[in-house]
Amino acid sequence: MRESSIESYLVRKVKEHGGLCYKFVSPGNPGVPDRIVITPTGKTVYVELKTEIGRLAKVQRWQRSELEKRGADVRVLYGMDAVKEFLREVFTDAVHPA
Repeated sequence: MRESSIESYLVRKVKEHGGLCYKFVSPGNPGVPDRIVITPTGKTVYVELKTEIGRLAKVQRWQRSELEKRGADVRVLYGMDAVKEFLREVFTDAVHPA
């Protein structure tokens, strides 16, 4: 499955759950995650999408590290199954906070 198909699915499902799913484009900052997901309760997650066999580029690993150093929740999701699991986790927590 192509990364664009996985991304379209993520966007559609986040919106169905009442969340926001912004495309993350940061001019002059290559390698930022693909999407910023914000749940109805305000939980924010940066999401990099890959196919099952995709790999992070060096600049993507660096950007992830920089975000995580500052306390950001950054996820790399490999394939459709990982996206479905992410949606279950994030939106179950959004509806029933711990």
